[in-house]
Amino acid sequence: MQPMPQAKQYSYRPEIDGIRAFAVTAVIINHFNKDLLPSGYLGVDIFFVISGFVITSSLAGRPSKNFHDFLVGFYTRRVKRLIPALVLFVLITSILICFFNPAPTASLRTGITSLFGLSNLYLLRQSIDYFADSTELNVFTHTWSLGVEEQFYFLFPFLVWFTGFSRLATKGSRNLFWVMGALCVASLIAFVYSYKTNQPAAYFLMPTRLWELGTGCLLFLSLKHSNRFLHTLKTIPPLIVTGAIVGFLFVSLQFAVNATIAIVVLTAVLITCLRSGTTAYNLFTHPRVVYIGLISYSLYLWHWGVLSLSRWTIGIHWWSVPFQIALMLLLSIASYRYVEKPLRRSDWSAVRWKSIGYGMGTSATTGVLLLSLTKIPNLSLYTGRYPSLIAVGVPSLTDTYSLEQVNSMWEGEKCVLSDNSQVGKKISVEDCTLGNFSNAKKRILVIGNSFSSAFIQAFDDLVVSDEYSVTITSSWGASVVNEIPNNSALDKVNNYYWDSVVPPLIDRLSPGDWVFLINDMAEFSPKHRTSETDESLKQLESGLETLSSKLSARGIRLAILHGNPFAREANCQPVVATKQWFHPFGSPCRLPSRSESLLRRNNLNEVLVRLEAEEKLRIIDLFNVFCPEEQCTYNAKNGQVLYRDEYSHPSVESVRLASPIIRKVLTSP
Repeated sequence: MQPMPQAKQYSYRPEIDGIRAFAVTAVIINHFNKDLLPSGYLGVDIFFVISGFVITSSLAGRPSKNFHDFLVGFYTRRVKRLIPALVLFVLITSILICFFNPAPTASLRTGITSLFGLSNLYLLRQSIDYFADSTELNVFTHTWSLGVEEQFYFLFPFLVWFTGFSRLATKGSRNLFWVMGALCVASLIAFVYSYKTNQPAAYFLMPTRLWELGTGCLLFLSLKHSNRFLHTLKTIPPLIVTGAIVGFLFVSLQFAVNATIAIVVLTAVLITCLRSGTTAYNLFTHPRVVYIGLISYSLYLWHWGVLSLSRWTIGIHWWSVPFQIALMLLLSIASYRYVEKPLRRSDWSAVRWKSIGYGMGTSATTGVLLLSLTKIPNLSLYTGRYPSLIAVGVPSLTDTYSLEQVNSMWEGEKCVLSDNSQVGKKISVEDCTLGNFSNAKKRILVIGNSFSSAFIQAFDDLVVSDEYSVTITSSWGASVVNEIPNNSALDKVNNYYWDSVVPPLIDRLSPGDWVFLINDMAEFSPKHRTSETDESLKQLESGLETLSSKLSARGIRLAILHGNPFAREANCQPVVATKQWFHPFGSPCRLPSRSESLLRRNNLNEVLVRLEAEEKLRIIDLFNVFCPEEQCTYNAKNGQVLYRDEYSHPSVESVRLASPIIRKVLTSP
């Protein structure tokens, strides 16, 4: 590759803004309704390619006195380009979400980290699934892509300087091409591999996205030099390429890796072949299309804010869409015209590094202000009401509980293993039993993960009226049966629970007694079946058969709680699910419907029904309690809130509603 002309910078191409308009439109359609354009989120990947292309072109032939001058100039332009519109959006949206979300910490922290280009890392740390419905309630989820770009900008200026590209060195262009090419190959391999093993990392991390921005860089470098391959690409009708891109935007999510690669390649081809005189060029350079491209940064910011706040309030309906689109455009145009454009073109200071300081200082000040909304006691802008619940939140799972009629108490913390540091902790029958264990007509031993301790109040009648004793134990994150490998952060305490806690408790049972397994069974009813989930279901079946055989040899019976609705996927706290004045058309907490949930549960159901038919266990199915209507919600038929937290742990009210069903099974002959 030959050096580039020294004074010639890459000229403005309006069709690039046209492609930006196309990309942001695809993203917005997908965010309105995933079913309309399943892979519309790939518009972000189109943005990445464009960003790599444009940032490289902006540095081509740009004179700099030295590395310091180059670096300060680069970051001054980036700060002026990104910070003003972002700060305005984050500040206004943060205040608004506080009116409707009683616990806005996750959104506010995402917004704060976005001001410093770190929201992608924050979201990754929170183990966020970008494609889950619950992400729609975080008003700043979409800023992850800004984090990827900004982290790329920390690396890119060093590459272009030290390869000699920005110093106009003889082989600078060639050096940058090969270095970026090598990084792109490594990044692409990491992306493909990570998508299979750790999808959030593949999605959110800059190193696994670098190949997309790098593709834009490589494209610019390649277009400066004519060869037969590029000449062939330039002759491809751009309308065909555009059609292919549109086609991939309709591809199912399960083909995300292939679709992402295809979109990146096709975007590069489109930039190459989009030429004057073609229908596609006329379309992409139409003044209105170009204008959407020009405001695309502000539009990308505000569209998600409008949609997310709408989900917190009126929702998204066919009749609301025109108003929501109009609001997006109004806010974006105002942001572009009065903030983004004038501040980008103005001189913030005669000294460039001070401009960087002003930008970062504004971000820091905004961050501190927003942090105060989460840290100052009793400071709340929330305008809604709180639900009436006996117990709220995960900490309530270890609250002590007593039955005065039988003079017994469940001691809470003494009966629970909550982390690996509690390996070796002794759990005694005396501390963890409601009723008289020694003289009970029958004994029930409850074992399971954190769900088991949520059911303490479900056994009142069994203890008081039927003279049973109920011993409740729990190990956070425990496997349903010992045969299922536990690879979580709670693996050690899980092994200790099954190997050292459960066996001696079972040893104290007598013929006719029960072991009752209470767990969150959602892992056995995934949205999409894989070989791993099928294997897990087989391990469950094998483990239940083994446990049943051991128990039946001693005359002890086994019961298991069937899978409940998938409330955890909504990631909603009870207060969010409670009907409020600001969401008159329903809560923003969206659960799968009854029919969809039962369909997902079918494979698990077949296993449990088969084992019950073989008299190896009894099923306790509370699905009708937790989903009494066709649309599952957070509310029971009588209006009571069914869950105590966003992790779908049942509320005290719900387990008392379920107690007759539990009692009927456990008192059956």
